[in-house]
Amino acid sequence: MKVLLTGATGYIGSSVLERLRAEGHDVTALVRDDAKARVVEKAGATALVGDVTDEALIGQAAAAADGVVHTASTPEGDGAFIGAVLRALDGSGKPFVHTGGIWSYGNGNAITEETPFDRPALTTWRGAGESAVLGASGVRGMVVTPALVYGRGAGLIRLLTDETDEGVRLIGDGTQHWSTVDVDDLAALYVRALENGGTGETYIGASGQNPTVRELGEAIATGFGITAGVRPESVAETRARLGEAFADALLLDEQASGAKARAELGWQSVARPLVEQLADGTYLGEGAGTAA
Repeated sequence: MKVLLTGATGYIGSSVLERLRAEGHDVTALVRDDAKARVVEKAGATALVGDVTDEALIGQAAAAADGVVHTASTPEGDGAFIGAVLRALDGSGKPFVHTGGIWSYGNGNAITEETPFDRPALTTWRGAGESAVLGASGVRGMVVTPALVYGRGAGLIRLLTDETDEGVRLIGDGTQHWSTVDVDDLAALYVRALENGGTGETYIGASGQNPTVRELGEAIATGFGITAGVRPESVAETRARLGEAFADALLLDEQASGAKARAELGWQSVARPLVEQLADGTYLGEGAGTAA
């Protein structure tokens, strides 16, 4: 399959590119400059230098592809990009996999694709794009909704691993759960959705591992030999440190299983749980021994 991919040098998109190539797909990666073009070409993709808001360029590239995967979803670029892709693919039945986010469901101890949205301020912009993709006719539009992504020593968990002076600083008091997914497992879900996902369907990418932030912090302290343990903070302190909108998203208490993706697409989450990787000190690299 010829696939147009955005975000191919980003955290999620680079893993998606690797998975697409491993499964025999030809990838054209939209990138912003020549330096990024060299990166994706080294990974086996054909580079297309341009911007997600260039509707003529996007339309031409989408029309030439057998499917589109959009991991570079942003409030500034989604309107133009999604509109151009939907026009180019109209009536073709080709797949278009868009990216959502678990935070859009708000608090919940058993979040599924049927859970009503309760978007925090940080993600209110996602609604219009998701609705456009899922409601499009003549296109096999889908949304993959990642949980908190970890793996390859990166991801938002670095907010905890990088704040370890005098103990691991938590986000709030740490009682909230974070639904998690490994970045390479998530990439496999994007490819399965592209190949076999249903029109108008959303698939939550979640491992079923939903540790509390305190559990994550305690695992970091164990794995990296931080004798001071963890340092909770108040909501006000977290908001002051990270900004209100970002903090309020991180303070959401969320649990999800990813059961639909498993049942309908045969997807599997095979990576070791994040807590285990943190607790044995290997998350930032084998034998890291200390938080960066």
